[in-house]
Amino acid sequence: MKPGSRRPVRARRTAVLVAAVLATAAPATAADGAAPGTRAPTVPLRVATYNIHAGAGQDGVFDLDRTARALRGLRADVIGLQEVDVHWGARSDFADEARALAGKLGMRVFFAPIYDLDPAAPGGERRRFGVAVLSRHPVLAAENHEITRLSTQTPDPVPAPAPGFAEVTVDVKGARVHVYSTHLDYRADPSVRAAQVTDMLEVLAADRGPKVLVGDFNAEPAAAELAPLWRHLRDAAPGGGGTYPAADPVKRIDLVTVSPGITVAGAEAVATQASDHRPVVADLRLHRRGR
Repeated sequence: MKPGSRRPVRARRTAVLVAAVLATAAPATAADGAAPGTRAPTVPLRVATYNIHAGAGQDGVFDLDRTARALRGLRADVIGLQEVDVHWGARSDFADEARALAGKLGMRVFFAPIYDLDPAAPGGERRRFGVAVLSRHPVLAAENHEITRLSTQTPDPVPAPAPGFAEVTVDVKGARVHVYSTHLDYRADPSVRAAQVTDMLEVLAADRGPKVLVGDFNAEPAAAELAPLWRHLRDAAPGGGGTYPAADPVKRIDLVTVSPGITVAGAEAVATQASDHRPVVADLRLHRRGR
């Protein structure tokens, strides 16, 4: 199915950030300062992406505590999440997974719904599903951008702009970085994903400074529809291993990508069956001068 003409991508800004108490930051080390002969110091940032399957493991059992343990084990500073339920339905006990995971991990969270539907019963909470970003570092700004989508909630959908592309601006010890969490279309026809890539690149082009785009791309890095990404970003874990399905991966569709100027010190997919996907974690270094 080919997208028709598309309206300019718009951004939805929200001022609501759910904050939890953070652990005391570790003191700076010599590695955080400028090395002899360099012009600017760098700071470390450990980033991850994880499609949490609404809190259900590879076994299909909902267990948000298990999800939290898997996330904690990544030891990441910033984590992009996909398939996050907020009062969505019985499959996740109508939990606010974004807020619950932030509380369990002691992290800030920004939730960007793709769908925002009426309550299941009168007087109930709105049913929302989307992506999120967890951060141990201060979040300076957050936006829920629209990109082209083909709805799963309406009959005979057509490609149209819809929200659910999360962006947060994070202050990492003086270095500001834009982190984006995305979930691209799953269908075999790549045309919607191709439109989504175009839309995401428009959003990224409007931002200055270092950028980290993570998510479930539902396509492997060599897919033709992802090719435009690699003119602006690079794959942080080209040899990091498969991510889907979690028990015995045959595809690498969960990616961490970074803009030029960000150093990748290491990256890998992590073996866990707390979801039907495996998470990917990457150790990065940022320049403090980034804005």
